Amino acid sequence: MKVRRHIAPLCVLILVIGCCGSWSLANDGTAPEVTDLNAKDVSMKWEKNIPYLQKPYFSTQPQDMNDDIPVGTLGVDGGDKEMILAFAHEVAKEPNKDRKDKTDSLLISHKGKLIFESYYRRGRQNVPHFQMSITKSYTAFALGRAIQLRYLKMEDLKKPVVDYLKDLDRSRLIEGAEKVTLEEALNMRSGVSLVREKIMKYREHPELLKGQKQIQAYFEDSRPIPPAPRKFGYKAADPAMIMQVLEAVVPGSAEKFIRKELMGKMGITEYAWQQDTSGVPKSAAGSSFRSRDMLKIGMLIRDKGKWKGEQLIPQAFIERAISPVSNAYGANYYGYFCWHRTLKKGEEEYPSIELRGALGQFTFVFPEQDLIVVATAHGVMSMLKDIPVRIIPAFGK
Repeated sequence: MKVRRHIAPLCVLILVIGCCGSWSLANDGTAPEVTDLNAKDVSMKWEKNIPYLQKPYFSTQPQDMNDDIPVGTLGVDGGDKEMILAFAHEVAKEPNKDRKDKTDSLLISHKGKLIFESYYRRGRQNVPHFQMSITKSYTAFALGRAIQLRYLKMEDLKKPVVDYLKDLDRSRLIEGAEKVTLEEALNMRSGVSLVREKIMKYREHPELLKGQKQIQAYFEDSRPIPPAPRKFGYKAADPAMIMQVLEAVVPGSAEKFIRKELMGKMGITEYAWQQDTSGVPKSAAGSSFRSRDMLKIGMLIRDKGKWKGEQLIPQAFIERAISPVSNAYGANYYGYFCWHRTLKKGEEEYPSIELRGALGQFTFVFPEQDLIVVATAHGVMSMLKDIPVRIIPAFGK
């Protein structure tokens, strides 16, 4: 669907009403949308102005939108229809003490076909949902695309980040900074640990973070970096390094490269990606994508980096990105800005590849079930524990 690109007054945007939603169990109506949307306006603050749907929208036979997402029918092309609909109705209820999530969308794809699509509350089919840490995963895949196009090689991931950032003043870097590799940054093991007193100056002087000065600050104001192997440490510094390297190695800019060579290749055009203080796209959080486009990212993972037969990202990179390279905590493992977990229900185990964002932006890929689940929310979300209990069993072991 083509979204009009002009900017509409806020009063027009919030006139979207819930009657375009439907309780129908088949696709006898169109999915709810926001009219006169400009994707670039989307932000977490903007989303708060979207009124709740008066009725949620369920479709067990999603519409073919000519967006390269094959569609099918729940129950016919897989899945227990009654189980999924029962769960969907629970999700649609107002949150209570037992269920606190505020889910906005839930999509299920099985064996390559979208067979269930639903929108609730602020969810709309054509509205990009603000993305928190899941943006890190997109950043990793953008670097993978650069490798596919030979701006880097897989073996270059073993090289230091600083080798690609020629504007850094190496004489001022803290001990160990020159040894942090691209792969360590992708796996959240750079070892950067910022000294709060030193970084406070950047709040009043953001110009000190322009361009590669951003990484200069991380490597200059960190505590000394210990030798490898380093412990997993979840922080914004590591994806920022990757985005700055991408900016340095691709022609033009990282923003244009992502738009043309990654998102454009998959027909993802109605999205937004905020600019960091440094001038490059944000990498720790700050993008906005529609639920169907999030599904496309899951399809790219499912097909090992291929899209419509074209290898967009090297298979070796994708496999490494979604592998349990290091343990983060508990049953949560980490690859290249992607999570890997083994979900359990009783004695059953379900290996899960997960792209996650705080407050609820999830793309889960279950290889053994050939299943992709996309969910978005705007608050506490229960999907992390609900999916193994309520969705996976509907598709068998």
